[in-house]
Amino acid sequence: MCRDGARRLVAAVDEAAWTLGVRPGQPVAQVQASIAGLAVVEAVPEEDAAELAGLARWCGRYGPVVQPDPPAGLLLDVEGSSHLFGGEAALMADALRRLRLAGFAAEAGLADTPGAAWALARYRPGQIVARGRTGKALAGLPVAALRLPADTVRGLQLLGIDRVEDLARLPRPDLARRFGRELLDRHDRALGRAADPLSPLVPDTVLQVRLAFPEPLTHLAGIEAALARLLPQLCRELDRRRGGLRRLDAVLRRVDGQPLGFRVGTAAPSRDAAHLGRLVAERLPGLDPGFGIDEIVLAAGRVEPLPERQIAAGDLAGPAGDGEAVALAPLVDRLAVRLGASRIFRAAPVESRIPERSVGRVAPLAPLGTGSWPTVLPRPSRLIEPPERVTAMAVVPDEPPASFTWRGVRHVVRAADGPERVRGEWWRADAEAESLRDYYRVEDTAGRRFWLFRDASMAENGQWWLHGRFA
Repeated sequence: MCRDGARRLVAAVDEAAWTLGVRPGQPVAQVQASIAGLAVVEAVPEEDAAELAGLARWCGRYGPVVQPDPPAGLLLDVEGSSHLFGGEAALMADALRRLRLAGFAAEAGLADTPGAAWALARYRPGQIVARGRTGKALAGLPVAALRLPADTVRGLQLLGIDRVEDLARLPRPDLARRFGRELLDRHDRALGRAADPLSPLVPDTVLQVRLAFPEPLTHLAGIEAALARLLPQLCRELDRRRGGLRRLDAVLRRVDGQPLGFRVGTAAPSRDAAHLGRLVAERLPGLDPGFGIDEIVLAAGRVEPLPERQIAAGDLAGPAGDGEAVALAPLVDRLAVRLGASRIFRAAPVESRIPERSVGRVAPLAPLGTGSWPTVLPRPSRLIEPPERVTAMAVVPDEPPASFTWRGVRHVVRAADGPERVRGEWWRADAEAESLRDYYRVEDTAGRRFWLFRDASMAENGQWWLHGRFA
């Protein structure tokens, strides 16, 4: 509940009140008269604003440009960081999942402009609009999706203007005279015809350096040279604090007020300006400076402790242990920038009886775990997942097959070893309590080696499957 002069109005509602028909903006006295026992709590705007600012700082994990949009919204520029999450859809899904797990009722939309994203999140949640399709995506939405004042929305509806596409058909001078310039301005911002700059929230505690220019930079070469001046400054401060960079956030402010943001991550803490410069250079070609950049801000989004001495970026033959991981970090970083962080990983053993569960993906420089694959039980260099059905001929029951046919090619077995019996993991699912596999390593007459298994005994009409090939 909030106050508007002497009146008390509904500021926000929970799910139960919404189901009963209560809406923000209604007079509290009217609602209490129609719904007995309605709980009313006085709104505290200052606490709400502080909570929203804290949530905005948390959302900095998804991009360097985050702006609170009171009373209950956040605007993020994720163009320069979505690749770190496997794409825009994956980033949005991850953000919504985490927010909902934290107890927030969250929805999202993604578009070219902040106004369009705001509209999608509220009137068509979950949609991602491709570049150049913003106008079509907004056409069928109600005029309230343009972030217009309630009085303007009611006035438009009285004239029969319910949707954005209806607004686009009317003469702009007449609309401006009737409803003011704000209506046209909101429409133009949502469609990208006018600038709609964001004001990124940067905590005071974040280490950052900035550089302003008397004349705007319009070429990427000039921007790259400016970044080359800023990065050593940031690294010197990191060195003073004995810290290393794990995430670098860059915000380039255009002369039209629209900030451009991008982000680079490192596999291990680094304060090597040359290495960081190469990572930043990979992100520059896709930037649009517009009419020029008048300020650049570099922020250390994530910092971790780093010893005073650091192995040079090009020294891939570093010492064993942690030094070796640090030496490989620059290579991992460059591959992650070019290919995407989700595509860089290494295989690690996982404690499991089932072969396809005994390996998992971990970060390329993650510390080695305590698990290991059994050395006495050879495993194929390539698992076929899922296993492929084969037709096998077995002469002796429960012995390796004499031959098998896979993908239309018959293989005559020359040598074999086994069986290795693998039972299901009954603690995972009841259906696995009776699961049984007998694995055989076989070699055909051409010297090719395969890993076959039968899912039951011959007496139980067990079927044969190919699960892997040895190098």
